Amino acid sequence: MKLEDINVPDLGDSSEVEVIELLVAVGDLVEENDSLIVLESDKAAMEIPAPVGGKVNKIAVNLGDQVSTGSLILSIEVDGDSCVVEKETNLVVDDATLDAGKNDLLSTEDSEESNAGNDSVLPGVKKTTRLIIPDLGSSEEVEVIELHVSVGDTVQVDDPLITVETDKAAMEVPTTINGKITELLVTVGKKVTSGFDIGSIISEDVAEDLEESKDYSDTETRPKKESKSGTNFLSASVPPEMVAPKILVSENGRQVYAGPAVRKLARELGVNLSQVEGTGVKKRIVKSDVQNFVKLVLSSGPSNVIKSSIPDIDFTEFGEIEQVSRTKLSKLTAENMARNWNSVPAVAQFIEADITDLEEFRLGLKKESEKKEVKLTLLPFLLKATALGLAKYPQFNVSLHSSDEYLIQKKYIHIGIAVATDHGLVVPVIRNVDRKSIWELAEEAADLSAKAKNRKLGKAEIQGACFTISSLGAIGGTGFIPIVNSPEVAILGVARSAIKPVFKDSEFLPRKMLPLTLTYDHRAVNGVDGGLFATYLSQLLEDIRYLSM
Repeated sequence: MKLEDINVPDLGDSSEVEVIELLVAVGDLVEENDSLIVLESDKAAMEIPAPVGGKVNKIAVNLGDQVSTGSLILSIEVDGDSCVVEKETNLVVDDATLDAGKNDLLSTEDSEESNAGNDSVLPGVKKTTRLIIPDLGSSEEVEVIELHVSVGDTVQVDDPLITVETDKAAMEVPTTINGKITELLVTVGKKVTSGFDIGSIISEDVAEDLEESKDYSDTETRPKKESKSGTNFLSASVPPEMVAPKILVSENGRQVYAGPAVRKLARELGVNLSQVEGTGVKKRIVKSDVQNFVKLVLSSGPSNVIKSSIPDIDFTEFGEIEQVSRTKLSKLTAENMARNWNSVPAVAQFIEADITDLEEFRLGLKKESEKKEVKLTLLPFLLKATALGLAKYPQFNVSLHSSDEYLIQKKYIHIGIAVATDHGLVVPVIRNVDRKSIWELAEEAADLSAKAKNRKLGKAEIQGACFTISSLGAIGGTGFIPIVNSPEVAILGVARSAIKPVFKDSEFLPRKMLPLTLTYDHRAVNGVDGGLFATYLSQLLEDIRYLSM
């Protein structure tokens, strides 16, 4: 084994360019001409291919680095005897054909003219491409439910070969080249995975030439064609050109920014790039975006990713308008909300809690609150009551596994609190709520809310929630139905409290009532359990003595 350093090729007029995408990682096996990284100048982008095949030993650049001609990109471990990794597309050339190809390259102008159109080299070439199931975004098996081709069929790029299906979605696997099907290794009902060999195809040009070559030995002369001899075997080393990534335009007019390798992957997976949201620089679609899109299709079903085709309206016809850009956070929140709304069969349980005594107790702690410099709101009491509810009814402290085969029971109690900020909705998480006092919860809730509004939250502070509380009590309203924040299975909506007449002890009394809405995932929680949890929560808030037990 030896190391081959891969450097940035001649960039022409560009002095420095930015690394905008890493397409490989240390330990990856790459083939010759596989793309390694994507570089971008002010006007164009290019993918740097591997000149040899092997194993990536180290990567010398990071996303955002500025590099120039000759900069080290990475090192590849290659076999000392052979620098090329076996590829799916193979050129099988006999010795006589290779000699003929070399002679063509070394011939004089006169000999080139005499050989023009001579395709005698082609009968020795058999260019066969294996048809492979692309990356499905999962290691699980999928079932072949339909064959669209048979041996001998001629297909064009993007023609479907087979259809595979999971429990929730189906996907066609298209061909990426023109040609004739020479072998099929799958049948309807067969289970396959990513990388499975479907069969083989012989490329269209070679197939035609091989058909012509059948009568070659019986024919002394053939029609002259422009010679292509030699180019199949030896080629000059040419530095990659700076090529502007193709900008597609979807039916609704949205531009799609993607490089050649991404477009190729999208074709292999049968993905419409206009439906994929780019996360790269300038909203460029990278390979991981396409792969994540496929994972979503296979795991959640088509209804969760098919976007509404509501046409754009020219609102300027009705008056003056302003186009306001959405923040990344608001867009992510919208996507998550839409996915949860479509995928979670939710039930809403409504109940009112009498918090008259609780409010009297809370207001009585005002001086102590000022002394501790901690604002004591209703939220820490809600957190404490919810934690006790999760401990008593652990079926609310679960998540559904993606296979739907089992539930994941959590042995910890972390609760998220929805916080509205200028840049969007954020849900910081308070950990181990069941182990903390009311004062500790009040202090931590205030601290996390301040961090959320100032964009100071760390990654760990917005992950790991078992349950979420969303309170709109400070704003008003008599109630609302919050959307379950999957993979959690329940959320509590808190509206504004109000004084109401309540029949108690043989008379109507003015009591402060707090409207609560418990929304839960009916796949994980039964209706009876939902009613019991909501009732228990109400009882805890009505008699605060139970909060200390």
